[in-house]
Amino acid sequence: MAGEGEEDLAAFVALHGAALRASRVPTQYWESLSRKLRGEVFDAGDYFGIMQVEEVDDEEEVDEEMEEEFKKKPNPGNEPCFKVIVTNENGLQASNPNSVFLVDHAWTFRAEHARQQLRQVPGLLHRMANLMGIAFHGEIPDEGSIQHVLQEMWKYSQTYQLSQGTAEEKVPVWYIMDEFGSRIQHSDQPSFAAAPLFYMPQQIAYTILWPLRDLETGDEVTRDYAHGETDRLIRKCVLLPWLPEVLDVSSSTPEPPDEHYQAILAENKEKLPVAINPPVYAKDKVFKVFTDIPQVLNSLTHPRFVFTDNEGEADILYNFSHFKDYRKLSEERPEVMVNQFPCENLLTVKDCLASIARRAGGPDGPRWLPRTFNLETELPQFISCFQQRDRRGEDNHWICKPWNLARSLDTHITNNLNSIIRHRESSPKVVCKYIEEPVLFEREDVGQVKFDVRYVVLLRSVQPLRLYSYDVFWLRFSNRVFSLDDLDDYEKHFTVMNYAPGATLKQVHCEDFIPLFEKQYPEYPWTTVQASIFKAFAELFQVATSKPAPLGICDYPSSRAIYAIDLMLKWDTSRDGKRIMQPQILEVNFNPDCDRACKYHPTFFNDVFSTLFLDETDNCHVTRIV
Repeated sequence: MAGEGEEDLAAFVALHGAALRASRVPTQYWESLSRKLRGEVFDAGDYFGIMQVEEVDDEEEVDEEMEEEFKKKPNPGNEPCFKVIVTNENGLQASNPNSVFLVDHAWTFRAEHARQQLRQVPGLLHRMANLMGIAFHGEIPDEGSIQHVLQEMWKYSQTYQLSQGTAEEKVPVWYIMDEFGSRIQHSDQPSFAAAPLFYMPQQIAYTILWPLRDLETGDEVTRDYAHGETDRLIRKCVLLPWLPEVLDVSSSTPEPPDEHYQAILAENKEKLPVAINPPVYAKDKVFKVFTDIPQVLNSLTHPRFVFTDNEGEADILYNFSHFKDYRKLSEERPEVMVNQFPCENLLTVKDCLASIARRAGGPDGPRWLPRTFNLETELPQFISCFQQRDRRGEDNHWICKPWNLARSLDTHITNNLNSIIRHRESSPKVVCKYIEEPVLFEREDVGQVKFDVRYVVLLRSVQPLRLYSYDVFWLRFSNRVFSLDDLDDYEKHFTVMNYAPGATLKQVHCEDFIPLFEKQYPEYPWTTVQASIFKAFAELFQVATSKPAPLGICDYPSSRAIYAIDLMLKWDTSRDGKRIMQPQILEVNFNPDCDRACKYHPTFFNDVFSTLFLDETDNCHVTRIV
């Protein structure tokens, strides 16, 4: 039997050892943990009990601002307070290999599906309301109770991410522990540690709980809700959902120091090129193109470009994935052109875009970029900004986005500060001011909806800066009438419908859009709107190339690139008091999907290649911006 146990343990460690090490679960507990998981042994009840504590109001003076904050809470008054204590008469020894416990999860969800599950899963709303101390008397889920749970759940939710699978499967999963786990309180000197573990054989996640010291009967079980945070100010921020206070820090976010960009370069493992002379090619040269992009292979028919399967003989590398070793390329084959620029992630990664944009607009950023905070490095400034806006009665809707995911995955709109603070735990994110007053488009079949515009820009060179825009632009529309509510209604607040199952995709070509737009907004001719858009693009690329790499896009003479810039228009007031349509750049995409471009404009890649690689722009449907 011992041999069998050893085999079981070895198999368990092979599957879960890396996760257990990452969570710092001591090895002395692994064998017992393996046994408890296999047998589904939930023995916490033999050692612990839940105790209800009557909260007594202290007579101390409460800060007036906090008093106001408290009154705004959906359920002011004393929620029941619980503690978990050790009830076993022998206490608990940390050295005992069996002192490790499984905690079940009462609810597992992805944030965007939470409302729907509370409406539809029998008994879920009732259980969550009970667990959170929210009064709920009916049998049928009502919107008020659902909203209350959605507000409060960020005090109870924990998160993990699957390391394998599709982009959709890697979107963070949130969970709420059962009544026992959810009632373990916070302490800066915790008696226990807890970590989620995804148990492969059952494909189920549990929370593992283990003691950090010996405990006697009656001692409280606590954990650190800000586990791993050592900075005092950041801890205060992270604990705000449970310990609310007004942050007395500046909300100003100047551009990060040079070291920030050096660190990004090192992290990306990108090797900068050596200086080269701009290559000169024969006037009638036919270029050999090596590419793995089907749209290029199927659409490029220009006689001065031929395809090759041999990367070593190519004149142009047109790669789908990120190129890293520019040093080797510049040393060995400086005449080979590539469809990327070193350090272009300063444009295409959302936190970097916000940082470099401050060169144009100061600490708050330029008018063409929504106010943006990096939640990894600017959490206190964001909280301060949110609280100041709240006190001034200004709109406080924000959109939380991962640094580097496309297609609106793991993107959330909210006016709940706790939600934003907690979303920081799941993956690196920026938070941007949500556009509360977008310019809308009247869809005859729906009404006034949000829309965004995608321009493809072509970067020919950095020094001198030569930037073109393709003359065709693309439009995407929401499917429901816009209003600042139902923030988890995807078809009301988002425009990317080609990946949303069951959603209709509204297509309007730009030549049809312009007259419709001008009919709806006769005082705003599209030429004027587009001029302001191009001015924003010019400013963005000027600041992105104003400093040497890695603080700016690298001036590598053999680089060329196309990017897709997604933007919206918002109503704003000009400095002279006029109502204007202000472009808002949402993101810059590397190697964009050009399927629609090729389908409706068959010369698209001929135009792109002529502009970028031949310096021939006549009849190529491009406009020079810079």
